[in-house]
Amino acid sequence: MPDFGENTAGLIIDDKESGIFRVHRSAFVDDDILKLERERIFDKAWLFAGHVSEFPKPGDFITRTVAGRPIILVTSDDGEIRALMNTCRHRGNLVCREHKGSGAEVFRCFYHGWIYNTRGELKGIPGEEAYSEAFDRESLGLEPAPRMHNFRGLIFISFDPDIEEFESYMGEAALGVIANTMDKGDMEFVEGHFKYSMRANWKLLVENSMDGYHAAFTHERFFAQWMPSVGLGGGPQPMDESVQVGNARIGAVPLGNGHVTGSLPTAARLGGVATPYLEKYAPEEFAAYRKFLVDGHGPEKARMIEGGAGNYLIFPNLIIIDGWFVFRTFYPTSTDYMEINGWAAMPKEDTPALRKARLEWYLGFQGPGGFATPDDVEGLEGCQMGFATHKEVEWSDISRGMNGNVKGGPGELQMRVFWREWNARLTTGQHAETTDD
Repeated sequence: MPDFGENTAGLIIDDKESGIFRVHRSAFVDDDILKLERERIFDKAWLFAGHVSEFPKPGDFITRTVAGRPIILVTSDDGEIRALMNTCRHRGNLVCREHKGSGAEVFRCFYHGWIYNTRGELKGIPGEEAYSEAFDRESLGLEPAPRMHNFRGLIFISFDPDIEEFESYMGEAALGVIANTMDKGDMEFVEGHFKYSMRANWKLLVENSMDGYHAAFTHERFFAQWMPSVGLGGGPQPMDESVQVGNARIGAVPLGNGHVTGSLPTAARLGGVATPYLEKYAPEEFAAYRKFLVDGHGPEKARMIEGGAGNYLIFPNLIIIDGWFVFRTFYPTSTDYMEINGWAAMPKEDTPALRKARLEWYLGFQGPGGFATPDDVEGLEGCQMGFATHKEVEWSDISRGMNGNVKGGPGELQMRVFWREWNARLTTGQHAETTDD
């Protein structure tokens, strides 16, 4: 096996002329590579942390782990949204141990009773008279995340105080795709946060979340059995890498800086993945929702919003799946284990019947007992077990669709986009010059 050390350039074979793209499997098993990922990717990225609908009123909060750090997302008593590091300035214990809450006035560390208000200011210390005159209470508030940005209710944070501005990191193309998702209505994260884990490397879930190739096989029960059984036809329909519909490119499209979508929103696409189900199980309510979109955006933009952008990645680890209303993040705790957070994002304008239908569609495929999630866990954990042979079988092939080949169903450009940015960040600390083929 090659000795990569600090120079990880040898992990990728990217032969655009021949149409070959391969990833060395040590990328999925090597502890030193994971250490570099934490330093050069997660610590240098804008990371999705939550949505304002999870803590809408002053005193509302949630706690969450982002890139290994415990944080508190809170709407403070002054109405400001804050991301605070969840660690007491005294001895380091978690200040807030609840997953979420409402109406909080203070956070009290259970270890020694230090008290902080919702702005993070230190307000109470038992036996404070024991400290010297040099003790400065005002300097010992809860530390905020170095950077935070609110984009249409989506809260992103970064642990790099010198990171490039949010708009630059995302780029116009990626922000446009996210905005198309948020145009579905006054969006909220539905109560019922989905949290699970997987014995697999985190990058496998990046690949899987945008992989159309596996769907007909891994999810055969859903597409070949369940969908026809409820009168929704069979699928999935093969999608070529760069099919043109009018002036729209339908296949995978790089969005810059490692962000990528399975397909750009387009008015040429009539309906989204969920459309047949919603038309069948909430027909009147869905028709009214479509009118709501047309009234608010016009017919062409309304079709773009409904059709969505398929499955897309905001580098490094935010997956948004328009067709199933999914927001998903995942972080490695080791090379072969990750912790995953999933949320259902839906319009507040939904009637009860339409919300019920959306949730049934979401849970039936994405839920813990759904058709997709258990299958995907099984598939990715099987890959990780197979990587025990990485010394003998060194490379994974991700070449589908190179050299302009749009035959034979879904390609893998979206994965190559991720890997090119990943490789550039590890080797140069910069964005990739190009992530397209």
